[in-house]
Amino acid sequence: MAPVTVAVDAGGADAGPAEVAAAAALAARDSDLQVIVFGPVDELRTGLTEAGGASGVRLVDAPVSIAKVADPAAAVRATPEASVVQAAAAVAAGDADAFVSGGSTGAALAAGTLVIRRAPGIYRPALAVPVPRPGGAGALTLLDVGANTEVRADHLVQFAFMGRGLARLVLEIEAPRVALLSNGSEAERGREEVREAHTRLVELADSAGFCGNVEGNDLLTGVVDVVVTDGFTGNVTLKVAEGVSQAMLAAIRDAAMASSRGKAGGLLLRPSVAALREEIDPERYGGAYLLGLRALGVVPHGRFGREGLAQAIRMAARGVRSGLVDALQAELATAGALRRGAQAPE
Repeated sequence: MAPVTVAVDAGGADAGPAEVAAAAALAARDSDLQVIVFGPVDELRTGLTEAGGASGVRLVDAPVSIAKVADPAAAVRATPEASVVQAAAAVAAGDADAFVSGGSTGAALAAGTLVIRRAPGIYRPALAVPVPRPGGAGALTLLDVGANTEVRADHLVQFAFMGRGLARLVLEIEAPRVALLSNGSEAERGREEVREAHTRLVELADSAGFCGNVEGNDLLTGVVDVVVTDGFTGNVTLKVAEGVSQAMLAAIRDAAMASSRGKAGGLLLRPSVAALREEIDPERYGGAYLLGLRALGVVPHGRFGREGLAQAIRMAARGVRSGLVDALQAELATAGALRRGAQAPE
């Protein structure tokens, strides 16, 4: 099997470029994975050395970062030397198979859309994030979580196929159950675009795995595997889920430390709490997946350290090996869900 090459943008990463290079070294220890890291080369060399080096990592000096700019699209057009633009350009030129951006989501989205470009027939790219669920239920795929604040019904239909493909091919859920996020399970509930998408997805239920609407309280119960919504609602939902998860773990810790009896009980519970913390750790799944482009992108969470960043690189490579991009195009074409008048999938 030919090695998969992942282009990684280290500019603007919260953990710093050195940590991104160290993550690349960890990921490149897989024999069939190569990594090209774009960032300030002196810092990248430091991180690579700290991680023990890796023969499968190539460093490219790209000290300019646009991770903090107010207008990412304009910055991508005006700054071809930026690290995220160079990483995306490596994919567009065929020098890499996927890209990972440790900087801002906006810059990654702009670079992916403007440099790699949308796949034929795709209305809008979407950000899909696997949300860990406790109890051995695996991850819920939630999309969109920030790429599109306003959507049409056609967009939601395509998101449903994108999320299902990610859940099946990358997260290895055999027959993902797909639902629309709404304020009621009935077909007539929700905004107009949600109702229209519901009608269309019912017609495509066999190919889309659609099982209706779902409310927010059922997101993590295991009744569905993929939940589709607009980027504004999805982003808010994701942040609420993350905040509640962190607050609950902190409350458990505080309760265990509040008294001598609690401390004794906490010692007994420590292995179980540690296992729960690991089970719901978002670093297990690599971050958000940028779907709908001609190649796969992954945007790790800003707080990820080298282990989480390395997992983002591995998961990007897994998506490439699974043929995710081509599979999504084929399924959308078969269902008649590609944009009208678009060219045939390439």
